[in-house]
This record gives sequence, structure tokens and C-alpha cells, in this order.
Amino acid sequence: MDWNLEGKRINGIYLGLFPFKGMVMESRVKYGGQVQHTVALDETIKVFGEVREYILVDTGTGEINRILDEQDDLFDSMTPAEQEAFLYGYEMAKEDTYYGA
Repeated sequence: MDWNLEGKRINGIYLGLFPFKGMVMESRVKYGGQVQHTVALDETIKVFGEVREYILVDTGTGEINRILDEQDDLFDSMTPAEQEAFLYGYEMAKEDTYYGA
């Protein structure tokens, strides 16, 4: 994974407790070599009583789950019923897959 994620959308778990999704506004190398990202959140989160629009996440801590792509945006734009139908179709396709010997 490239260290500079500026302009990319990511999701993860902030401080191991708060799910988030947002756009990386800045990536920087901190003293000591660890990479830190400033993330503008898609939806605000409440962290220990404080509402956050931006958070700082470090690369080496496991807070970042993955970099999002167009498929994630497409799925997020679906209605809950469309998402359920999509996931049901995926599960059916997995069951029909032949892994024969």
C-alpha cells in the first residue's frame, strides 16, 4: 500500500471503537517514520462526547480497514432492498461455484 493516500476514500475503526468512512485530506510522515492521515468524515461521529468532522489516523495501528473504490460507492448508493438483493445474489453465486477435485 502506498503511504500517500491523499484524495482516496478509506474506512476503518477509529481508536478501535468508532466505525468511520471518509476522504484522506492529507498524509504526512511523522517524526520516527510513522504515517498519519487527516480524514474528512462522510458522516460526523461522536467520540467520547465530542462530535468530530475530521480525525487523524495512523497507518500502523490497524485503524484503516481498506481503501474504497467505485464499487463501494455504487453499493452505498443502493437502497437497503437493493443491497440485500445484491448480497443474496452473491451468496447464491458462491453456492453454485464448483470446486471439484
